[in-house]
Order: sequence, then structure tokens, then C-alpha cells
Amino acid sequence: MATLFYLIGPSGSGKDALLQGLRQRLGGRAPLLFAHRYITRDWHAGGENHIALSAEEFAQRLERGLFKLHWQANGCRYALGIELDAWLDSGQSVIANGSRAHLEQARRCFGERLMPVEVRVDPQRLRQRLRARGREDEAAISARLARNARLERERRGQTLRIDNNGDLDAALTRLQRLLLAHLGAPADV
Repeated sequence: MATLFYLIGPSGSGKDALLQGLRQRLGGRAPLLFAHRYITRDWHAGGENHIALSAEEFAQRLERGLFKLHWQANGCRYALGIELDAWLDSGQSVIANGSRAHLEQARRCFGERLMPVEVRVDPQRLRQRLRARGREDEAAISARLARNARLERERRGQTLRIDNNGDLDAALTRLQRLLLAHLGAPADV
């Protein structure tokens, strides 16, 4: 059965870097497709490789039923498209950047085909990364860390976990091995 690997983790955990690194490493040679999210954020803003939509375009696509899953966070709207159903139905496994807060919604949408993979970072290291980004003050960072601790407790035992506390390349290797083992593909793809 085709699987949707639903990559989740807190802001600053390295999800975008892991997805970008995995895409480069696999280079289309593994039985895995990479989903793009639709986001009401300019593509110049950095971060993940996404499809930028205006608020009006997002609303238009939502109204026409073109999103399988959608949510709002951090001042933006996010969605995964209905093309995921076609890919999964045709036997293609997919990896997508998901939302921790909407994991239950994703479970309802994708059922047994969903495999949540959580990127985990120790709180002190996460605090350092969030400070280095410079987007939030200490109060906002502390609130993010408290939310992250709560969400981790709630999901314990419900997700596969990848540690990204140190070297990104090591975390990328762990993620690659985990996905390829699940897909039954050679680890050296």
C-alpha cells in the first residue's frame, strides 16, 4: 500500500532542510514523490519549496474542492492538494510537510495510508535556533517551546521520530533509511 509520510515538527526543527536534502539525495531514483504545499506566503520569503497563492487564489481553490487538507498557522494558510489521492491511489508513496496541530485531521483524510514522521529537537537547541532566526521575542519563543512540549506529550507513541539535534547530514541519513526501509527500497538509492 502506498504511504503518505507526513513530516511534522516544530518551527526550527529543520523539516524544510531535511526535505530539501532528501530531494537532492534521492534525485528521483527512489519510489517516493515530494508534495508541495500551497501557502499564502510569497515564494521569496524563504523556507520550503512551495506553491505561493494569494489569499483570493487560496479561497478560490478551497471553494472548488482542490485541497485535501488545509489549515491556518503563523499568519498564513496552508494546504495539501487533492493530487495526493491520485498519487496514492496509483501506488506512489509521497512525503509532505505537514502540521502537528492538524495530525488528527490528516488521519481522518488519509487513514491507514498516513505515516506521521516527527522531527524532534531538544528544547534548548530549539530555543537557540529560534533565537538565531530573529523572528520572535523571548516570550514568543517560550510560548512555542511550551506548545511543542505539550504536542510531543500528546503524540508520544503515535509517530516515528527522527532526532535532528546535531549534524543535519546525520539526521538526513536517518530519515532516508527510515523511509526507504518502509518502502522496501535499497538504502543506497
